[in-house]
Amino acid sequence: MESSHKIRDGNENLKKMMKKDIKAWGILLTLLWKVAGLQAQEVASSRPNSALDSTIHVAFGKMPKRDILGAVSHVDVASLMEKNYATHSLDNLQSFIGGYTGSVWGQTPLILIDGIPRRAEDVRMVEIESITILKDASSVALYGSAGSKGAVLINTRRGSIKPLSIDIRANTGLLVPKRYPSYLNAAEYMTLYNEASRNDGLTERYSAEAIYNTSLGSNPYRYPDLNLFSDEYIKKYASRSDVTAEISGGNDRARYYTNLGMTHVNDILKLGEAKNNKDMSFNIRTNVDVNLTKWLKASTDAVAIISDNNYARGNFWAATANLRPNHDGFAPFVPIDRLDLSNPDLQAIVQNSNHIIDGKYLLGGLSNLQTNDLSQMIASGYIKNKNRTFLFNVGADADLSGLTPGLSFSTRYSMDYTTRYTEGYNVPYATYQPHWQTIDGSEIITSLTKFGNDGNSTNEFIGTALYYQTMSITSQFNYERTFNEHHHIHGTLLGWGYMRQFSSDVDTNQGGSDYQPFRNTNVGIQLGYHYKQRYYLDASGAVVHSAKLPMDNRRALSPSVTVGWRISEETFFKNQASFVNDLKLTASYASLKQDLDITDYYLYRENYGNSTAEGALGAWYQWRDGGTTGGGGATVLAGRGANPNLSFVERREFRVGLDTWLWNNSLQLNANYFRQHTNGLLTRGNATIFPSYFLQGNGEFLPWLNFNNDLRTGVDFSLNIISKIGQLGYSLGFVGMFYDTKATQRDEVYENSYQYRTGRPIDASWGYIAEGLFQNEDDIRTHARQNFGGELKPGDIKYRDVNGDGIIDTRDQVDLGRNGFAANPFSYGLNLTVKWKNFTIFALGSGHTGGLGFKNNPYFWVGGLTKYSTVVLDRWTEETASTATYPRLTTTGSSNNFQNSTYWSFKTNRFNLNRVQLTYDLPESLFDRSDVINRMNIYVNGDNLLVLSNERKMLETNFGSAPQMRFYNLGVKAFF
Repeated sequence: MESSHKIRDGNENLKKMMKKDIKAWGILLTLLWKVAGLQAQEVASSRPNSALDSTIHVAFGKMPKRDILGAVSHVDVASLMEKNYATHSLDNLQSFIGGYTGSVWGQTPLILIDGIPRRAEDVRMVEIESITILKDASSVALYGSAGSKGAVLINTRRGSIKPLSIDIRANTGLLVPKRYPSYLNAAEYMTLYNEASRNDGLTERYSAEAIYNTSLGSNPYRYPDLNLFSDEYIKKYASRSDVTAEISGGNDRARYYTNLGMTHVNDILKLGEAKNNKDMSFNIRTNVDVNLTKWLKASTDAVAIISDNNYARGNFWAATANLRPNHDGFAPFVPIDRLDLSNPDLQAIVQNSNHIIDGKYLLGGLSNLQTNDLSQMIASGYIKNKNRTFLFNVGADADLSGLTPGLSFSTRYSMDYTTRYTEGYNVPYATYQPHWQTIDGSEIITSLTKFGNDGNSTNEFIGTALYYQTMSITSQFNYERTFNEHHHIHGTLLGWGYMRQFSSDVDTNQGGSDYQPFRNTNVGIQLGYHYKQRYYLDASGAVVHSAKLPMDNRRALSPSVTVGWRISEETFFKNQASFVNDLKLTASYASLKQDLDITDYYLYRENYGNSTAEGALGAWYQWRDGGTTGGGGATVLAGRGANPNLSFVERREFRVGLDTWLWNNSLQLNANYFRQHTNGLLTRGNATIFPSYFLQGNGEFLPWLNFNNDLRTGVDFSLNIISKIGQLGYSLGFVGMFYDTKATQRDEVYENSYQYRTGRPIDASWGYIAEGLFQNEDDIRTHARQNFGGELKPGDIKYRDVNGDGIIDTRDQVDLGRNGFAANPFSYGLNLTVKWKNFTIFALGSGHTGGLGFKNNPYFWVGGLTKYSTVVLDRWTEETASTATYPRLTTTGSSNNFQNSTYWSFKTNRFNLNRVQLTYDLPESLFDRSDVINRMNIYVNGDNLLVLSNERKMLETNFGSAPQMRFYNLGVKAFF
């Protein structure tokens, strides 16, 4: 049990570290608080109360920010874009909103654009007016099942009452790779692979002569040394450019807005057809709002997105991780000038080839590598992805106060279509393996082995075709009225539904066409009351429906209740805390029902078949007639039992919140504590509920059950300080979240208490405790037996026998720490604005601590014939036994060494400097005489600039995929 104590000790140490972090942040915030206080009076005279009085989007409507009760965060994107150029709609949102890390409180949210479920990539940042994050259950209750894990509301820009205005923004910049993986060259690889062979008692694979000739580099075609990260294959940088035009205006009868955009991005590859790799997209978004009568308004929106992606065949980045530098003598090119001139067959090959590269080379190949990613890029043609998206929605708003004061009605309908198809140009080609000889001191190719044949292709063909469709409709009655000047009542009764379907002409990674489209329908009701904006009460809920459940269980109620108290309006509080401008306390409780975690339809029904959906395979039976064998057939097996009581998964949540403005509105703090139970997650019950005979060779009778439960708890916060010193104004935002999870109930039975997932974090990483490397045979012989396959030798990793049974197997795996796949134990973000005269400096950062990762990709787990990275230079040998940090080399897959364990684990703690931008607003006096341009600003910015971490090099490196990029941009925006 020693390991269990150490694991608990490790958890305690982590908690202590987090407490120290909290204390450090507390000191920092106190200092910032004091700085803000010193400048409070000056700020008060220059800063309006718009932040307190503004209206923001919430579920199915808008509400004054002052009256928001839930865990709701808002970003004014239109204002932010004046100092923060960005492209992606959710760009760096974690630097502005506590609790958002790409997920909302650790769960995947519903994304709505103008109230319609759509993809985040369907809108660009330059088209967005604002983004609202609904985090708590009470704020998303009206969205029913679909929104039960949080919601992101993206609202686009619209026209306003003003003369015609045209704004044009143009950007161009460079994409510069941050870092490439580091691999051994060919001679080094061959030398160390020979060492691996000796370690395994095998004959060396490479001769000393081959290694020597390779190291000389005099004939790279016979003794290749591939470096795919060299200038021969990759450019120093790529480029990205875009231009956007916005046209807007209107009067009291009609308002209009149009956004036109074009983006072009090229690639850093320059081999073959890949030099033409590029992405080109065109966007148009337009909307019109019309007052048809005094009581009736109408609106319409239309969006078209046309995107073409051209790319070469072959996967170059996969080749960088898979093609060894010598790869059994493979060279991508065969030099024509090295061919034996006296051999007419070789000259005939050259004359008849369709693929003479640069007039100097044939394509290289091997019997076991006849085609490869490089030759594909050079000779086989290209692929063009054609993406077309069309979004359309209409709406109407009716003021029904003529029937009864405060009553209104609104409805929205949308149709979205996205199609993707590929145009391909595929050319067959031949490759050649050269056979070398040294004649009269010259190395020449005396013969070629040919693989494949050259062909012709003059027509493009249509490849994969995909199709997405989304339709939605919303209708709602709204009531809002104030009685006796103090009693404010508002309410909503709505019906909402949408359907999304995917179809394909082939079986794709998405699983082929949807047999059953995704549907969400619910009826929602919300009732709210406040007295003098001091005491608040809100009750919201939805009746949800799911076709995934049995007929009698398809409907459920999702209620929520929220209370609020603006304590700053109380006389006793004002007398004691005059520096507090506004202080509101809130609390909510909700019980939301959802089917998002029910992964398929008809799971409540039994399943039988020769090959069932649950994986059961029927046996074969044969007839016997008088002792002779006759015909037969396959038996029918049970693949799943029925459960007519299968029901919704429940999100049961309690939350308390605080929202305050201090020191003449110079400092704002928002914080939420949440405790969220997710109950009724599905399992088969084979470990704890049903006896073993329910799972036998004659089939599975196990049904799906609502059994597993999870717990999520945390605190999110956002702190914003706005101050001014002379002509220098600044604002600082600091947001974050402390987050913890626990599996409170699991269908599991283990031999040892430390193996149970119940009581552990949902994102626990399980693995072995490594105790270093075996130093000699005695060390292996006296240690517990490690059952991973293969023969153990000195230099292999040894693991702790946690349960003391003398065998190392899965029962010795322990909880090593949280991987933070949804949210880390602590995540945070920073945003800083400094303004002086016409200059504005803006910076964004984000980070997280407390997570655990494993170095378990092929770059680190080097075995067999895989490519050797530079990490193996610190390998174990008899000479380096006491200092080695890498296991011995082996030609096998090394299943013993390549297990998730403390040997390969690392802390994922990091801070990212995501963006820095400098903006200069040209003096307006320059345009006094201009009838065209009213004002203009220029800016430069850099993205993805820096990572601070103990594992910085690894975290900035991609393995087997395109590199991470820094982006340096120059932009200009003109207002006409």
